[in-house]
Amino acid sequence: MMRRRIQGLMCLGLFGAMLSPAVAADSQYGLKTGTPKIKSAGALAFGPDGILFVADPKSAAVFAIDTEDAKSPSSESAAVNVNNIDQKIAAALGTKADNVMINDMVANPATGNVFLSVSRGRGPQAMPAVLRVSPDGQISDVALKNVSFSQVTIPNAPEDKVVGEGRRRGNRRQESITDIAFLDGRVIIAGLSNEEFASNLRAVYFPFAEADSGTSVEIFHGAHGKFETRSPVRTFVPFSIDGEPHLLAAYTCTPLVKFPISDLKPGKKVRGETVAELGNRNRPLDMFVYEQSGQTYVLMANSARGVMKIKTAGVDDIDAIEERINGTAGLSYETIEDWKGITQLDRLSDTHAVVIQETEDGKHHLKSMELP
Repeated sequence: MMRRRIQGLMCLGLFGAMLSPAVAADSQYGLKTGTPKIKSAGALAFGPDGILFVADPKSAAVFAIDTEDAKSPSSESAAVNVNNIDQKIAAALGTKADNVMINDMVANPATGNVFLSVSRGRGPQAMPAVLRVSPDGQISDVALKNVSFSQVTIPNAPEDKVVGEGRRRGNRRQESITDIAFLDGRVIIAGLSNEEFASNLRAVYFPFAEADSGTSVEIFHGAHGKFETRSPVRTFVPFSIDGEPHLLAAYTCTPLVKFPISDLKPGKKVRGETVAELGNRNRPLDMFVYEQSGQTYVLMANSARGVMKIKTAGVDDIDAIEERINGTAGLSYETIEDWKGITQLDRLSDTHAVVIQETEDGKHHLKSMELP
């Protein structure tokens, strides 16, 4: 993550040094003290200086919240092991475990603390919450009242209503934001718009001003044998190819597609390059990039195909998939057989990941695991 530099006259620097850390952060990042009106807590991402970005699909907005979770000398070696995390969350929220849904998880690389976005209840009346879990298992609320925050709203989100019939019945607003990441002073947002090419990627500068219409994206889906423009990115990671920032984005059924970030321009239509087909009847859940023995890998959790360790060697010059694929093709991968039931994952350190694991008895555990 890149920290934004502030340069100015020496007198301004001396004045800034006299301010409290919270006031300085407010000034630097355009935050104001108040109560963010978060209607749903979805994808999470960390920015600079303990600022947590929280996606709110129902509001079609991203909130930047100062967690004041900025430094810890022991974060690199911190281990996490919290059994029955869903039951402990339920107890903290005053409800039952089957009334709690964990929507996303992210580790703060500066402290080793783990942050969860959750829903208390089911359906449109569910109440959002953001929680902090320390390495020793302590669970606490992230303040959502009288907190330093800012927000940006997507201007062309799908209408908030239920449409369709049968299996196609649903509310597209829930997919207005499917994943987010912070990179080089921008929040990258994936989701759906209300435009003809509904699948959308946008890069919003932080501190927030306003969001533009984003970039409409098209992909070739090898398992379906056709180009698609209305399926949203499910999860993605920023990834450097020959020194140029890209996104590796995963879709349902499971194409893996690369996009140059330089192509994400307002109103533009972009076709990504499908670099892998990883198997149909599957939904990617979460992913991150890590290095091991001089090689770069993507670790991706899936609904039906376990955890994949994907080799990225050759991603820069691989032939794009543009014909129907039966089975898998493109970048190679191995399934990590020991990582069963992983529903969320994030990189905790250079050697460990933090995961949420669902066991066969339906219980959920938060723990750190050595990278495969």
